[in-house]
Amino acid sequence: MHRYIELVWYKAYADLRAEAARAYLGVAWWVLEPLLYMVVFYVVFGLLFQRGGDGFVSFLLCGLVVWRWFGSSVLRGAGAISNNAGLMLQVYIPKYLFPAIVLITTTIQFLIVFGLLLGYLLIVGPATSLCWLALPAVLLAQLLFISACVLVIAAIVPFVPDVKKLIQNGLTLLFFLSGIFYDISELPEAAQPYFYLNPMATIIENYRLVLLQASWPNWQALGITLAPSLSGAAIGMYLLTRYDRVYPKVVVS
Repeated sequence: MHRYIELVWYKAYADLRAEAARAYLGVAWWVLEPLLYMVVFYVVFGLLFQRGGDGFVSFLLCGLVVWRWFGSSVLRGAGAISNNAGLMLQVYIPKYLFPAIVLITTTIQFLIVFGLLLGYLLIVGPATSLCWLALPAVLLAQLLFISACVLVIAAIVPFVPDVKKLIQNGLTLLFFLSGIFYDISELPEAAQPYFYLNPMATIIENYRLVLLQASWPNWQALGITLAPSLSGAAIGMYLLTRYDRVYPKVVVS
């Protein structure tokens, strides 16, 4: 097990270095890319559509930074196994390690951007509070949900490659249903429960409670996200273990 842990960290480090080397600006692009991404949405929804008001930039940034961690992890998870076909043919590696590598690389990149977001909020406000101590719990809840999605997707895509297209369209739909540039609590009460069926909507809302409203998370709502997270992770691990020896044959066929 110790050598597998070393392999995961080494491969994650190598992937991060390779990704940085492909861009002229290197690691700086990890910050510039999401920053440009956020600027586009601020121009569209903040300036053109005149949404929000005071505090809208912070509101939007919280949603976009958190969503980007989820979206990039899921997209990379879809290719976690097929992108390592060459390595699988050279040496035996438990296949659940490949989505683990994806999770580590996307989490490191997210933490860099998230750190900048916290720095921004410290400068522009609102003031920090003891509620920020709850951030690790919210981060953990999101990490568990992302892990479940990545494990299941990584296990299924090699057998049904067309699922990648469904994932891309599904992410687009979820993006607009997650309350990134609007407050779900301001929607008609009859519609709100349907939006909260999406765990990302609950997770994003809890980040905003802690960071922007100096409130403790909604522990009950956050706890509800654990059910799909834990069950999804268990299903993904089962599939990856069950078909561990089959994946090399599938990805090279």
